[in-house]
Amino acid sequence: MESGEKRRNKAFVSGEKKSVKKVFIDGKAGTTGLRIYERLSAREDVEIITLSEGERKSPEARKKAINASDVVFLCLPDEAAREAVTFAENADTVVIDASTAHRTERGWLYGFPEVIKGFKDKVKDAKRIAVPGCHASGFVALVKPLIDSGVLKKNALLTCTSVTGYSGGGKKMIEEYEHNRVGLLEFPRQYALGQCHKHLKEMKAVTGLENAPAFMPIVAPFYSGMEVTVPLFCEYLEQGKTKRDIKEIYKNLYSGKIVGYRENDENGFLSAGAYSGKDGMEISVYGNEERILLTARYDNLGKGASGAAIECMNYVLGIEPETGMEL
Repeated sequence: MESGEKRRNKAFVSGEKKSVKKVFIDGKAGTTGLRIYERLSAREDVEIITLSEGERKSPEARKKAINASDVVFLCLPDEAAREAVTFAENADTVVIDASTAHRTERGWLYGFPEVIKGFKDKVKDAKRIAVPGCHASGFVALVKPLIDSGVLKKNALLTCTSVTGYSGGGKKMIEEYEHNRVGLLEFPRQYALGQCHKHLKEMKAVTGLENAPAFMPIVAPFYSGMEVTVPLFCEYLEQGKTKRDIKEIYKNLYSGKIVGYRENDENGFLSAGAYSGKDGMEISVYGNEERILLTARYDNLGKGASGAAIECMNYVLGIEPETGMEL
């Protein structure tokens, strides 16, 4: 095992030099891991522990790296992520899992600071943090605040449409699109037609809905970007609540640098690629007093994956959440 990108933090707080934190990215070769690596490589407050090509798949080498780290990112398939967690024996190591494996598991903090009440305090003691799923991030951002505030009925029967770039499908899909984009790959494609997408459990559990939404994910022929839309009939709102109430909830909640409320359409259109390459998220409300459209736009690899993971790490380190992010 070798240490790569050894850096020294030049920032001072109260006259004392910050300590450099050791970070290991288990699964650095994947799309999420690569984006995290790119973002962290430019920082001077972390030292990235890297493994040689021969060590990358060695359980012994990975276990050693995990326990030598202050923060570990898991960018792995679900089963591999579960295995990696068993390797973490150092009580001080914080594990941030970007897989689906632990998002609804007891003992794991759901990594969406903007919607989890008391996140800043909870993260101080958290050693296990689950990064939200890419599709689920937009749905949770739109629906959970309305459930929590009592504006939206828990028994609402919702639909959700999510348009995403093909990078969300990982290396195999990226290869398919970038080297063989012919025929049906030239057009948007709906998938998960059996209504059993792996994010549905998370979408229901985290928001507090009694029913999972009818979910329509669509992969489109562009690299990255995402637009999630949740239509609402006003009959699902609690009595006396309106579109204006929804806007006020969002404006009050999403006033930070990472997630913000903006009605920022492009001459009546909304591009799913507006936040490609960025780590932030835009929340908007459109429609009228009968039929409302809730929308979230972000990058499936940004706030939908790597950006969210780095934001969680920043909270763990007690620094500004947007540190090292592209906004």
